[in-house]
Amino acid sequence: MWWGLQGKVSPTIGNVAMWAYLLFAMVALPVIGPLLVLGLERTPARRWRIAPFVVLGVVIAGILFVTMLRTHPTVHLGEHHLAYALGLRYGIPVVGLYVVATCGSMLASGFRHVFWFGVSNLVAIAVLARLSADGFTSLWCSYAALSSGAIALWLRLGHPADPTLPAPADRALA
Repeated sequence: MWWGLQGKVSPTIGNVAMWAYLLFAMVALPVIGPLLVLGLERTPARRWRIAPFVVLGVVIAGILFVTMLRTHPTVHLGEHHLAYALGLRYGIPVVGLYVVATCGSMLASGFRHVFWFGVSNLVAIAVLARLSADGFTSLWCSYAALSSGAIALWLRLGHPADPTLPAPADRALA
């Protein structure tokens, strides 16, 4: 997208990149995030506690998808970020519910690390929203990429407390 906006690649490639990014960030992520937390939970009671966040994620993903199809989103270069415009009516409540779906599932998790990751996401959201309202989507996804890298490193190099998980050497081979 950066290169498309800077004229280094064709506008068509930039547009395809924008749509691919927005479909993942706005449509897939609010569903996948709560589903992953749901999949981690071991007890039916915990799964029932996470299920409403999955449903909310599906609803928000649907609203965002329909909005994107109707309004044809745009992106422009901001200062140190990309600024997306979806033409979303009632943007603040929809974004708030998006955050509830994605972070709420983590806060409801029975796993301490997942809970604290949800807390760190809420702190990051507050800081990033304060830094740049129009760059919020871009900045939050940059934060998500960094935290995903940290999680991947932890999974590869960390020492699991759960004896049913493979040892770190076994995970490195997988």
